[in-house]
Amino acid sequence: MIAFITGATSGIGKSTAIEFAKNGYHLIITGRRQERLTEFKAELEMTYPIKVVDLCFDIREETLVNSAIDSLSEDFKRIDVLVNNAGLAAGLSSFQDGNINHWERMIDTNIKGLLYVSRRVANLMITNKKGHIINVGSIAGKEVYANGNVYCATKHAVDALNKGMRIDLLPHGIKVSAVNPGMVETEFSIVRFDGDEERAKKVYDNIVPLKPEDIAETIYWMASRPSHVNINDVIIMPTIQANSTTVLR
Repeated sequence: MIAFITGATSGIGKSTAIEFAKNGYHLIITGRRQERLTEFKAELEMTYPIKVVDLCFDIREETLVNSAIDSLSEDFKRIDVLVNNAGLAAGLSSFQDGNINHWERMIDTNIKGLLYVSRRVANLMITNKKGHIINVGSIAGKEVYANGNVYCATKHAVDALNKGMRIDLLPHGIKVSAVNPGMVETEFSIVRFDGDEERAKKVYDNIVPLKPEDIAETIYWMASRPSHVNINDVIIMPTIQANSTTVLR
């Protein structure tokens, strides 16, 4: 069994790779930081009896996505599970004060990057007559909150694509699922606030958020259901969070 995981160098992606490795999956891990990928590949292969392929590319660049996936050996093109984890938030401001560079970065990563990877891998799955695509969305794809405008829009797009892909891939026997987390303590807020660790830390002050492992376990559970079962959609929140903006501190 082979799992292809985008954004595997940290957070949910890294924890998901470990969860699948524990369960005997060979892995294709991707990210933009070659040093992290190389170290993680070595760690996984040393710890688990699996093979790992690391692909360093930016999912925003279609030509890089295509060449990276084309470079896989025929054995590793028999992908059983694709986890579209790579994504980000950039900035937190009102629509009228929005930073265009932030907008483009989110749209290019969260929507276009997911499309580029999914289209290429889906066609491999169609050829192989099997597969499961699991998209990592967000509570921001179910609700809209103040100053979340474009980020929420990109995650609403993921929610729509999840549904559309499921319809289009149904005749090919390919499952499509989504997991939509609330607050998870990862590098997410550091990225959102352009590396401001102090501001990012305050997001999680006085609360117990989800851990990346919580989402990874859910993703593996979805992937490990019997062939006649598909988990269409899961929303998973920390106990202290009722919706996108109501948090008990």
